[in-house]
Amino acid sequence: MPDGKGGWINRTEGSQRGFGAAPTKAEAQAAGRESTKRTGGEHTIHNRDGKIAEKNTYPRSSDPRSSKG
Repeated sequence: MPDGKGGWINRTEGSQRGFGAAPTKAEAQAAGRESTKRTGGEHTIHNRDGKIAEKNTYPRSSDPRSSKG
């Protein structure tokens, strides 16, 4: 999600503190994806305006939806 300073941060759901600051959205996404794959859960990607752009569940078998997206 945007850090308010032009960069991007990752934040664990329910936490107010961010981790893994990155200068680009792509770098923050990659770090967040890897972290979520290790711990399991839902990886939510936000646009610059804070709206949700994408959600992915890891591991895939934990996804409550049966869609392939």
